[in-house]
Amino acid sequence: MSDAKRITWGKPRRPSDADRDALRADLLTKARAVRADGWAEHREAWPAGQVAVVAYLLGDTDLLTELDETDTTVLSRYAADLFGFVGGRKDNEKGLVDTQAWFDSVRKALG
Repeated sequence: MSDAKRITWGKPRRPSDADRDALRADLLTKARAVRADGWAEHREAWPAGQVAVVAYLLGDTDLLTELDETDTTVLSRYAADLFGFVGGRKDNEKGLVDTQAWFDSVRKALG
């Protein structure tokens, strides 16, 4: 038997409403910038994951295909950002309904 001490990672962090509000504000800003300026300058400036989530928000299926992404891949990854690791996993298991509802509210705010 090993005398190694067991690693404890602590309690998983669950994002707060304020965290989700900040994510929402960031996505709205980025989506509005793309609507105003087009993708050219933003695609190079943002990481691929951010480009994909903004493309999803804007309904840009051509860009999602180009990035080898789908609605499901984007939502699956973003679920953890919205609800934490455990909450994101649970939302994935039930079909990402909470994540989709959150994005629907962001789209509504985007107009």
